[in-house]
Amino acid sequence: MATDKKSDAVIPKTTEFEFMGPIGGFLMIFSLPITVYYLYFACQPTSCSALQIPSFSTSVSDYIDSSAILIFLAWMLFQAVLYVMPIGYEVKGMPLRNGERLTYKINAFYAFLVSVAFFGGAVYFNYPVSMLYDKYLHLATTSIIFSFVVSTLLYIKAKLGPQSALCSRANSGYFFYDFFMGHELNPRIGNKFDLKYFCELRPGLIGWVLLNFAMIAKAYEKSGSVSAGIILVSVFQAWYVMDGLWHEPAILSTMDILHDGFGFMLVFGDLAWVPFTYSIQARYLVDYPTELSNLSIVFIIAMKVIGYIIFRASNSQKDAFRKNPNDPKLKHLQSIPTRTGSRLLVSGWWGMVRHPNYLGDILMAISWSLPCGTGSVLPWFYPIYFTILLIHREMRDSHQCKQKYGRDWDEYCRRVKYRIIPFVY
Repeated sequence: MATDKKSDAVIPKTTEFEFMGPIGGFLMIFSLPITVYYLYFACQPTSCSALQIPSFSTSVSDYIDSSAILIFLAWMLFQAVLYVMPIGYEVKGMPLRNGERLTYKINAFYAFLVSVAFFGGAVYFNYPVSMLYDKYLHLATTSIIFSFVVSTLLYIKAKLGPQSALCSRANSGYFFYDFFMGHELNPRIGNKFDLKYFCELRPGLIGWVLLNFAMIAKAYEKSGSVSAGIILVSVFQAWYVMDGLWHEPAILSTMDILHDGFGFMLVFGDLAWVPFTYSIQARYLVDYPTELSNLSIVFIIAMKVIGYIIFRASNSQKDAFRKNPNDPKLKHLQSIPTRTGSRLLVSGWWGMVRHPNYLGDILMAISWSLPCGTGSVLPWFYPIYFTILLIHREMRDSHQCKQKYGRDWDEYCRRVKYRIIPFVY
């Protein structure tokens, strides 16, 4: 009887580790949730300072709430229903290690519009959406517990599934490392419901936007008005999410989808870290509204727009080149051949630095925290953390490209000297 070579493919043992290996994986599993709690308790209506040790509540009722659990589970189910609805279209992903190309449903932008419409309907019918602010800690705890449960089930699924489905980056045999990095590359329910792809774009990202909108409602409830700062932050971040969802197919060529397994790192990142750390600016501005001059508003908007132009233009250029490097519209771009048969851009946005999209991302991140002023460093957590993340991601990407392209990558680095910031780094 013939066997399917793809299904019988052997994934090699992981010998090169990231995040300080098994010990680092263990520490990350517990330090990430602690960070979410630290940011919440350190930034309270009475005080928001990184210079003092926050007082953590010891009451279980402050963390666990039945209505918050129901809200979270209903939200996950709602997004899952929108994902499987016969709306949108399907595309093939990039070739995997075994040459297979998975099929993905593209309809996240519609899910966003429906979600915002439902939120608007709740406001119209006087549903107390500001309760999301009041139950912020309950919702964060629910998402953390849910992340642990899902990650555990994913690890068990990977252990019981075919060896060919494993992720080459998380097949070490060390439990905590594989659990954190994601033992299986593309876990699915059936042939269509891709769990990693679903979580990457929908519950956390869209939930983050609606949390911000709930912060606006809370600010209005408290003072009868809303500051320009919280409007700017909420609009900027909603714009960022909308742009990502509108260009949904582009995520199929990212490191998360192609190379990273779906384990605690991405599960927690998608469902807990994104909505409950990225919304810190809006939550801060509920309790500490800032006065912004017209000149300050113009400057902040300008930084956001410049960052977005760099981010979107560079990503679009890369995506177009990957799809069809022979497109006449791209004939002005210079590139160098590699031993894999692909080509690397060395002009245009990608001739300035190796990751111009990261530069745009950093500028936008700064524009999100500028409306918070300098009264506390905590609302600046996101741009600080995100800059560190992008530098680390650039290092991961560079290491991977060196292995993939060899001497061709050395030539590329000689041609494009700077990593993220021209003439600086």
